[in-house]
Amino acid sequence: MKFFNRLFGTAKAKPNEVHKRFNKNSARPEPADPSLEDVLRGTYRFVALDVETANSDASSICQIGFAVSDGQGTILTFGTLVDPETHFDPFNIGIHGIDEDAVYAAPVFPEVLQTFRVFLERHPLVQHSSFDKRAVNAACDRYDIPHLRSNWHDSVVMARRAWPELKGNGGHGLANLKEVLGLEFEHHDAIEDAKAAAHVVLLAEEATGKGFEDLTSKQSRGPVASERSRSVEGNQNGPLYGHVACFTGKLSMSRSEASTVAAGAGISVKASVSKKITLLIVGDQDLELLNGQEKSSKHRRAEELIEQGQDIKIIGESDFRSLVGEIS
Repeated sequence: MKFFNRLFGTAKAKPNEVHKRFNKNSARPEPADPSLEDVLRGTYRFVALDVETANSDASSICQIGFAVSDGQGTILTFGTLVDPETHFDPFNIGIHGIDEDAVYAAPVFPEVLQTFRVFLERHPLVQHSSFDKRAVNAACDRYDIPHLRSNWHDSVVMARRAWPELKGNGGHGLANLKEVLGLEFEHHDAIEDAKAAAHVVLLAEEATGKGFEDLTSKQSRGPVASERSRSVEGNQNGPLYGHVACFTGKLSMSRSEASTVAAGAGISVKASVSKKITLLIVGDQDLELLNGQEKSSKHRRAEELIEQGQDIKIIGESDFRSLVGEIS
């Protein structure tokens, strides 16, 4: 795994492809760098944040990563190594690969927070599980500096609302979501994990048909039935057994009904696009949820896999109905 001192990258059009550039010679965020200044002046839909720690003490942050969504289908990532000013536990080093040598000349936590505080407090923050907020607050307490005045949101909660079928079936941690949603990232790298959390938010919005505010609302109880994506196993005696489908966009029938019809014909249904998919059924798209893109992230992901040689057919609802014997 490669570790770096400062990273900027964009993922546009291909949500799982991130182009990285980083400075190998400086571990400090550089306010004089115009690229960093541009980012910190910008306004985004949300900022996903992730940290790695040197040992079991939550305050021992040794890397912090950020991922921001600009509302146009682009995710920008950046971050820095952090000198935790404490010892590194071999167990933690084994997880993330960061040690004393890696953080030599890196900024300490108060310097990092001073650089990013105003930017972070202007945006809703996203973490995947509650650990990151706890670690940031613990580090603030350790250095006797104020906590961030930010609204924190948990992408685990959003994932549970989008894909309830994963409860008891691998769960909603990043490792399982990486497999289920076809995400590509290096787990236990703070910047990569922040990027993954940002993707989870965008995919959850698409899967539920809900925006960020609705997904993070305490009143939200999950996706509406007509738009819920769920996994269903196909009837082994069905004529189309062996096919695996995924739905994207709004159909004239509910997702639940469409999944039942597909399963009856032998087609298994999955909540997201992966190499297991053989059919992508495309309904009407909500332009607001597409974030400026012409196609949904599922549609774009399917096209990526087709380019890589995967045998996936992309069809509309009328073709789907004909395929399963329904009358339009």
